[in-house]
Amino acid sequence: MTNTIIAKFGGTSVADADAMNRSADIVLSNPDVRVVVLSASAGVTNLLVALAEGCEQEKRHDLIDQIRRIQYAILGSLRESVVLREEIDRLLENITMLSEAAALATSAALTDELVSHGELISTLLFVELVRQRGVEAEWFDVRKVMRTNDRFGRAEPDTRALHEMAQLHLAPRLRETLIVTQGFIGSEDKGRTTTLGRGGSDYTAALLGEALGAARVDIWTDVPGIYTTDPRIVPAARRIDEIGFSEAAEMATFGAKILHPATLLPAVRSDIPVFVGSSKDPAAGGTLVCNKTNQPPLFRALALRRNQTLLTLHSLNMLHARGFLAEVFGILARHSISVDLITTSEVSVALTLDTTGSCTSGNSLLTTALLTELSSLCRVEVEENLALVALIGNDLSRACGVGKEVFGVMEPFNIRMICYGASSHNLCFLVPGENAEHVIQALHKNLFE
Repeated sequence: MTNTIIAKFGGTSVADADAMNRSADIVLSNPDVRVVVLSASAGVTNLLVALAEGCEQEKRHDLIDQIRRIQYAILGSLRESVVLREEIDRLLENITMLSEAAALATSAALTDELVSHGELISTLLFVELVRQRGVEAEWFDVRKVMRTNDRFGRAEPDTRALHEMAQLHLAPRLRETLIVTQGFIGSEDKGRTTTLGRGGSDYTAALLGEALGAARVDIWTDVPGIYTTDPRIVPAARRIDEIGFSEAAEMATFGAKILHPATLLPAVRSDIPVFVGSSKDPAAGGTLVCNKTNQPPLFRALALRRNQTLLTLHSLNMLHARGFLAEVFGILARHSISVDLITTSEVSVALTLDTTGSCTSGNSLLTTALLTELSSLCRVEVEENLALVALIGNDLSRACGVGKEVFGVMEPFNIRMICYGASSHNLCFLVPGENAEHVIQALHKNLFE
């Protein structure tokens, strides 16, 4: 299926009837689009997460009513379909039953089952909308092919099983019909529903693209491409028409919200270009992310990640000793924490954690158990409300004058930590959260304007 395009639409692109119609226009304007991957309608996932956390009856009814209003408003814009209304009512009844169970006892497995309903409903509505336009479309339950492990909230896909199942169940249908399916969700060996974590719909699209040998993956969002920085912080930010996988992955990793970092992995493996555009204004163009670009610039973009925590671990045992860092990383691994940046001195090590986590619930990673275990090994200092600024570029570690270009502008600001040299694609530093936007503005003006 060399010409097949996988088109993924985010929550704002299926938020209401108008948004869904614009997304349908994009799909139907290109006959090569054979698979459509949808997120839940904007706001629905957050409401479902709130229900999954358990709440009293009055709040529960209010949250379910909000979900019902969002979905019924789209349903009301379509020609009456008794079958569709009954199916959506059945799913809303499921949500009610599962949220009652969550009020008694919460669990990660229950959360995934509950949260998956947002994608199930949005895809049912979209299929009906496309069919009412006279186009043959089929609703497909992605859980039939998206096999994952049972790490609920952050499940990891089994790419070999996905490839086999997609070739068996999906590939033969693409010639005959448009497939509409769900992002973000999968199933483990026992058939229980799992989720791939926040941003997982992009990942789903790329994984399906890889499994089906797609020619391109299109990510339709509310922004027309990837910019030199967040245009809400710097109105003068410029769109990047073409960017390399390695640069885009760095941007995504360090906070640019256009792409989920994991999205790019299947695309990079299979050399599948990823296009990012705005479903609100498809004519505005977008950004093509591909393996290599011509003459990549020294400075490409600035990314910002807020809510960072800095852990500084002090111990005289580090002095000329072996194994201290191995113990620290062993503790962090036992608590399922990965470290972002790290710097060391003779008797201390400083490391940053993205403490919002990437689980469905978004709970903090800094637990009492973790801090207690670290404290038995060394003295622990915790600094919160910091921001990570990342300068993304090419061959930065081999270029002359980078320090002057960057740190000359940083004179008015306190820099808490610097990481440079491990990658030729980034230079990162930690600053107080309240200074973050001013730092981005000053750097963008000097480097890109």
